Amino acid sequence: MGLSDMDISVKGSKSYPQTPAVLPKEYGLYAVGKRSIDLVFSLGGLIFLTPLILIVSLLIKLEDPKGSIFFKQVRVGKDGKEFNMYKFRSMVHNAEELLAGLLDQNEVSGAMFKLKNDPRVTKIGRVIRKTSIDELPQLLNVLKGEMSLVGPRPALPREVEAYTVYDRQRLIVIPGCTGLWQVSGRSSVGFKEMVELDLAYIAKRSLFYDLKIMMKTIVVLLGSKDAF
Repeated sequence: MGLSDMDISVKGSKSYPQTPAVLPKEYGLYAVGKRSIDLVFSLGGLIFLTPLILIVSLLIKLEDPKGSIFFKQVRVGKDGKEFNMYKFRSMVHNAEELLAGLLDQNEVSGAMFKLKNDPRVTKIGRVIRKTSIDELPQLLNVLKGEMSLVGPRPALPREVEAYTVYDRQRLIVIPGCTGLWQVSGRSSVGFKEMVELDLAYIAKRSLFYDLKIMMKTIVVLLGSKDAF
């Protein structure tokens, strides 16, 4: 079946026809090399960062004992397949229940929700969000093959429900921990701009391009003012 005939399905919703901008590089040296890099860096990162992971886990539990250390959330991955994405919990334990009352304060256009001074974020949560330490558990998703180190950010099912056919082109590749969106302004970039950056990445992706984005991500994290 060709990509032009493919449907992107989201659990609990209808199937969406997809018209990709480019043919994905699913086979060959690129796919093998990309998966190899993902495995080496995710496993190595989890081992090397174990002390930091333990410290952050303790601080999260001390501030809000009622909640869990890790936050598990359903996201939409490649071809519309749902998976559980892991993060360090950076919000109060009942954050999802409080979301409905904050939707009208959304500061990002399109099918996303971002609020710079989100009252649900804990003190340690603000620190780990600012430094993106909250995303370290996603290395588990990379290790499992649900995510890659580089790729479009995985969206929430409710966000995908609002996608146009054009927007759904970003679902033809494995989502990533970082990508062009993150190194081009992160939360200050609107939804439409994010989609364009994701499609640009899909069209240009290569092992060298992935490594370049990974290096730029480190630079951005060291001086970012847009991570929230």
